[in-house]
Amino acid sequence: MLATPAAETSDAAARFWQDCPAPDAARLLPAKALIDLAVTGSPYLAGLILHHCAFAAQVLEGNPEAMLHQLCHDCFNLKSATSFDEIASGLRHKKAEAALLVALADLAQVWDVDHVTNALTQFADACLQAAIDFLLLQCAGKGQIKLPDTSNPSRGCGYAVLAMGKLGAHELNYSSDVDLIILYDAEIAPLAEAIEPATFFVKFTKQLVSLLQDISAEGYVFRVDLRLRPDPRSTQIAIAIEAAAAYYESQGQNWERAAMIKARPVAGDLVLGQDFLKRITSYIWRKYLDYAAIADIQSLKRQIHAVKGHGEIAVQGHNLKLGRGGIREIELFVQTQQLIAGGRNPSLRGLGTVEMLDALAHAKWIVPTAATELKSAYRFLRCLEHRIQMVDDQQSHSVPTAPAAFESFARFSGLASGAELSTKLRTTLETVQRHYAALFEDAVELASDSGSLIFTGGEDDPATIQTLQKMGFAQAAEISSIIRGWHFGRYAAMRNARARELLTELVPTILKNFSQNGAYDQAVFAFDNFLKGLPAGVQLFSMLKANPNLLELMAQILGAAPRLAEQLGHQPRILEAVVRQDFFSVLPNQSQLTAEFDAVIAKTTPREEAMDRARVLAREHQFRVSVRLLAETISAEEAGSAFTAIADVVVQKLLAVCLNEICMAHGAIKGGQCAIIALGKLGGREMTASSDLDLMLVYDHATGADQSDGEKPLSPSQYYARLSQRLVTALTAPTAEGTLFEVDLRLRPSGNQGPVAVSLASFVSYQNDQAWTWEKLALTRARIVGDNGAFEQILFDAVKKALCRQRDVNQTRADVSAMRELMLKEQKTDGPWDIKRSLGGWVDIEFIAQFIQIVGAHENPDLLSQNTMQALKLAGKAGALAAGQMAELVSACAFYNRLMQLQRLALPRQYDPETSPKRLNEAVCRAAAMPDIASSLAFLQETQLRVSGIFTAIIGRKIGSATE
Repeated sequence: MLATPAAETSDAAARFWQDCPAPDAARLLPAKALIDLAVTGSPYLAGLILHHCAFAAQVLEGNPEAMLHQLCHDCFNLKSATSFDEIASGLRHKKAEAALLVALADLAQVWDVDHVTNALTQFADACLQAAIDFLLLQCAGKGQIKLPDTSNPSRGCGYAVLAMGKLGAHELNYSSDVDLIILYDAEIAPLAEAIEPATFFVKFTKQLVSLLQDISAEGYVFRVDLRLRPDPRSTQIAIAIEAAAAYYESQGQNWERAAMIKARPVAGDLVLGQDFLKRITSYIWRKYLDYAAIADIQSLKRQIHAVKGHGEIAVQGHNLKLGRGGIREIELFVQTQQLIAGGRNPSLRGLGTVEMLDALAHAKWIVPTAATELKSAYRFLRCLEHRIQMVDDQQSHSVPTAPAAFESFARFSGLASGAELSTKLRTTLETVQRHYAALFEDAVELASDSGSLIFTGGEDDPATIQTLQKMGFAQAAEISSIIRGWHFGRYAAMRNARARELLTELVPTILKNFSQNGAYDQAVFAFDNFLKGLPAGVQLFSMLKANPNLLELMAQILGAAPRLAEQLGHQPRILEAVVRQDFFSVLPNQSQLTAEFDAVIAKTTPREEAMDRARVLAREHQFRVSVRLLAETISAEEAGSAFTAIADVVVQKLLAVCLNEICMAHGAIKGGQCAIIALGKLGGREMTASSDLDLMLVYDHATGADQSDGEKPLSPSQYYARLSQRLVTALTAPTAEGTLFEVDLRLRPSGNQGPVAVSLASFVSYQNDQAWTWEKLALTRARIVGDNGAFEQILFDAVKKALCRQRDVNQTRADVSAMRELMLKEQKTDGPWDIKRSLGGWVDIEFIAQFIQIVGAHENPDLLSQNTMQALKLAGKAGALAAGQMAELVSACAFYNRLMQLQRLALPRQYDPETSPKRLNEAVCRAAAMPDIASSLAFLQETQLRVSGIFTAIIGRKIGSATE
């Protein structure tokens, strides 16, 4: 052995020599300095040497290279073991001897780091092949598989093991896991007829993993990591070769391409493994890469670290693998350039990091100085990494932090002092970082200012979890898993490589926007649902990349309005409207909307086509109104008018289409005419984002017209009933473009018992002689949807006449009071946040306004208005409401309207501050002009008390309790 640095006498060394049997101690004594160095620096090595003194002496006295060869040969022979326990024990015994051999050769500087990593790789290869051969022979003995050659069990077995990472590159660490991908080919595997391949090979793989990594009294052989296989959370640990090939060819990510650079058939059916790698060569080595692909490749590192210049290189406690200037930066410096250039230059397709640094320099991709400096840095860092792992046989990469431990580690690493280690390590890390930063100095940053963001691989990156938590995400692990799923292409939107590359670049910005907008976890979950329903992602991701403000808007939508986010997920193309320059300008009025719909829907447009076009255009305009409301650039009243204008135009256009369709099939009714009466919120121009349409179709025809004049004549009642039914279908039926409105026809005469279309004569007769008080109240909201033609005017006059009939005020008051009491009894409210139904809520205000109109319109028709707030103001002007009452009710009406517009826009359910998004709660507070939810609730309850009091004063009967 060569001379080794002297180790200070330590308690550990003293104890070792006391415990070591005298005969063995005598054989070890000539290498006392080396033994002292080993046992002082590594409790693990101290234990190995004590348990394997004779072997340690053989290492000191013999040829390490020959001994490594013998160990590998011994492992191969273990395939003939007679039992699982026998081979498990034998492999563990050989692993202990190999660990001791490699450590002593390393510490004595007989082997350099390249030799050390290659020796560890050779031994791992031998163990894997022995284990697989043994298991194959065992299965053959049970009649499960018919091996072509029992002397070489793996040949033609149809089961291939690909070594990945450092094992694949012949660069295995001292305490490294072995990264494997397990493939099988059911077509060539010589399984017995009754054996199902997937079940057999998954069970076989589990036995292989158990044989290698289960810990016994003798330790373990190697820890096995199978997470580099395609989509590890969704696939079995052994994958059919056709499925694997299909995955890489259609869904493989750039980080997986980088990983496949180091793939090497290592055990099992080597020919099968080699054929597989040849098959996916075009996936790994693209001949041409566009900018997005290169950016995605660069992101392999930039997703790991914060933006350039963020953070400092710390020597003590520094992670030599993942830290700045560390081993991973050197590896990715090489791999990214291999991926970019290797498609056109086969000489750049090698496995080894050092080998490829020379190849890159030879190909003039990097200057020779860079290759020389990075090779030196790589070897130095790998040497230190091995020393760290020798200490306790742990897969650690961090330099000790405590001063005494750091000093001891420096001497164990062959350096004179901690100061020398600190200087040399800092210089090395800075050199690596300088070369890496220069390689990507013009690249767009993909990471967060908060720290690491890595979503490649199959498991959580601990630093990423910390970063997400620092950004404010409470369910960081779940979010990390979701984002990794995006990168694996589990959704249709990400199955395109271009889409995944764009998304890679967008993810840190997306998370930043979500956190800065207070959206946090709920926004990520909503965005995930949005992506889940997206048929393709390239167009959207390109748009988000080109328009950064859209991400902020999406964060606002996803964070405050889950219902709107769901709509966006079903129809993502409506987001395109946001990039139009006029998006935040004045909303279009009714005539402008009509012109826009006229351009795409004519009365002769086929109904199904018209339905789709109406949905597309209406959703775009509704989305615009919704976003403007959420962004608080329009008021609740403006939103109600805008939602109503959209509905009006849609109803008119689809009514015209349906009428034309009826005429084509059944002809026309002589003198036939019809119109739509809008009631409820549609009639009052108070629609919200989720309002349904309260409609009534009224028709008239010439005297004596008993049927239509077409080939298939219908009576007027049948004719207009079919028209009404077709209109309802056109408005409500789901199509490829989604749904549009829900329609309620229950406010027609006789409700659900009456015909779906009402003749003018029946309408007038019913309103004059049969209508209940609640129907008279509802009629105050009646508004004719149409072009104000002659029939519309006739219908308007009929409605006005019905409303202006003289009423029994006391009876009407009693009816209204009884109706409200019944509603409170039968329609249980969800507490004060149930703005519509709660005592003192919106319904009470509506009843007050409607009551005043139907009892006062006989003497003062100017009281009539379909809009609740306008009706209240008219009542105040006419003296039907005291000035104070009017002011209170108008203020409450505006407040309730703001709250209801927000709630209907944001949530598919009743609002509850405890479960609602933070951003929505903030909007509710702004609507109440209060600092927090508690104050907003108190203000709401006070408002409900005041409204309830006015209801009692006007209607004349106290209902329930305002705290109900």
